[in-house]
Amino acid sequence: MKESLSQNSAIYLDAVTKVYPTAKGDFYAVREVSLDVQPGEFYSLLGSSGSGKTTTLRLIGGFEIPEYGEVYIGGEVVTESRPFQRNVHTVFQDYALFPHLTVAENVAYPLTVAGVNRSDIAPRLQEALKLVQIPDLGDRRPSQLSGGQRQRVALARALINRPQVLLLDEPLSALDAQIREAVRQELRQLQRQTGITFVYVTHDQEEALALSDRIAVMHSGRVEQVGPPSEIYENPASLFVAQFIGQANFLTGAVVAAAGAATPTVTVAVNGRLIQAIALNHDVPVVGATATLMIRPERISLSASPADNQVGGKIVDVTYIGQRVESLIDTPVGLMKVVQLCRSPAIGESVTLGWQRDRCILLPGFADPTLSPK
Repeated sequence: MKESLSQNSAIYLDAVTKVYPTAKGDFYAVREVSLDVQPGEFYSLLGSSGSGKTTTLRLIGGFEIPEYGEVYIGGEVVTESRPFQRNVHTVFQDYALFPHLTVAENVAYPLTVAGVNRSDIAPRLQEALKLVQIPDLGDRRPSQLSGGQRQRVALARALINRPQVLLLDEPLSALDAQIREAVRQELRQLQRQTGITFVYVTHDQEEALALSDRIAVMHSGRVEQVGPPSEIYENPASLFVAQFIGQANFLTGAVVAAAGAATPTVTVAVNGRLIQAIALNHDVPVVGATATLMIRPERISLSASPADNQVGGKIVDVTYIGQRVESLIDTPVGLMKVVQLCRSPAIGESVTLGWQRDRCILLPGFADPTLSPK
């Protein structure tokens, strides 16, 4: 099975581990990470600082060698191969453009180093510049470009050789919000247009959700969960993933009943209120066990409409954020956040919160009872 995966994958990491010696002992930046990236996939490594995502990218690119495990690219073992020996290209966070070269010279640099004839470089250069929508900027220098334009130059240089895999290390982090969103859309279109496998490192969960075919959520050098954005968001495999991805309300209580086969319904007593939830892909806890429930703020309604779960409360804070309104509500089961697209309730207003049990997810493990919605 492992051999089949490594042969058919664009990238396959087999339990790679990277250790750095420190004065306090060995530091495991990446610990037994296994990944299977398919050809033509937009695959994101998502995590906070120190999660191991950039080290994993560097292991793929050949800038780091693992102490244990193997790295495969295109079915070939490249664990100890140098970066230039791998059919990959890396776009770094700072773009790494040569300030003394023009845009055209920067983009054509990989071909120039490879000894490609000038007559063959010209058409490929124009193709690369058009691909990233900067066909008329070839004679400028990096200092004369905006951040978004420098980003496009770095991408053009990475794509001019049409690598098997493109590695991107937080390439949009230096851009302001408006430009970042525009370049993000272009980046996704570019990946679909070229069909090149993208491996994208980011700490921005919204960015990962918007761009990716699949996401690997990393924490403390390990992979917590791999899946499509909708699965990561709707069905987190751990409390950490639930807390890290998006906003959520967390309720902790004791299990009082559990019934059903395919999708078991679990009833949890939270501060004396009975809350129904479902258990997705997790073991069903026994009666009396402590359980943690997650409800996304946008899955809760502020109305008296029939719902599996209902609880009254009083609005204590309202935040207007353009297209949505966030309300913080004091309820008998704790503070809960609700997100709506239109209605703007008033502070002090009494409301009834309602949500269906299939929108209330049982999480594995335990949680801090003092958890607040985020």
